[in-house]
Amino acid sequence: MNKKTYHGIDCVEPSNGNLSLLVTQSVGPRILSLRVGESDNLFAELPGVSLDFPGKENFYFYGGHRLWHAPEDPVRTYLPDNQPVTIESVAGGTLVKQATEVETGLQKSMRITLAPDKNRVEIEHVLRNDGIWPVTCAVWAITQFKTGGVALLPQYTGLTKQNITLPNRQIILWSYTDIGSPYITWGNDLILIHADVETAEMAVKFGYPNPRGWLAYLVDGHLFVKRAGYNPEVHYFDFESSSEVYCNDKFLELETLGPITTIDPGEAASHVEMWEIYPDVGQPEDIRDLVDLIEK
Repeated sequence: MNKKTYHGIDCVEPSNGNLSLLVTQSVGPRILSLRVGESDNLFAELPGVSLDFPGKENFYFYGGHRLWHAPEDPVRTYLPDNQPVTIESVAGGTLVKQATEVETGLQKSMRITLAPDKNRVEIEHVLRNDGIWPVTCAVWAITQFKTGGVALLPQYTGLTKQNITLPNRQIILWSYTDIGSPYITWGNDLILIHADVETAEMAVKFGYPNPRGWLAYLVDGHLFVKRAGYNPEVHYFDFESSSEVYCNDKFLELETLGPITTIDPGEAASHVEMWEIYPDVGQPEDIRDLVDLIEK
């Protein structure tokens, strides 16, 4: 793998000849860049954007893809990851591991595998409990994109199998979300988030159980799709949200969560995302043409 410095951060560059990533080595674990051919980076680039963590260094967003553990709690979630990680080549991919967090006993790692001949990436996100107490949490995979695009969030429109008279879906709203925001297009089978927010005060976030199993973002004529499993028989944080989206003036995040899990000492929890990138799809007049493409 090639080595590169990106915004002052040491990285390695897994590539399959057309799709290339930049995986952090001096901080992380993170994926800072995603490019198709000679395209610009599809991810947000956020050097210097940070959150306060009392008594420690700030938590830096950097941009791109990261691994957190839910539920969100600043004391635990915003632990800085500004130290070097270990990277090794494994069969078909790249394994990147963070040192165990002293405060939580959890070790974060990502196994990143590029398909040899397709614009496809598989990422296994793992939280391992190296502590002495069980930890209840969920694996939380978050991808930050640059603004200027539109997110596609599919909704379940079928009947409730157990009883067709019961409701079939729910939307979970965060306190700062304006349900009448002009940046949200509400549809029965598809919700759109237009990532051209002009002020931080207009930030929006919502989540939902997502049995259709995918989220997408269209930017610069490229369509990014992330897929993750959903199990209706288990429970998720944030009122059963398996998918979430957050948008402010700097970036848009597509987020997937694994189920609530108690990780015993010496055990681990895993959550897999599959990324697919469709280049040069343009800006179709009917966004549902993209939904047809994704679901085929």
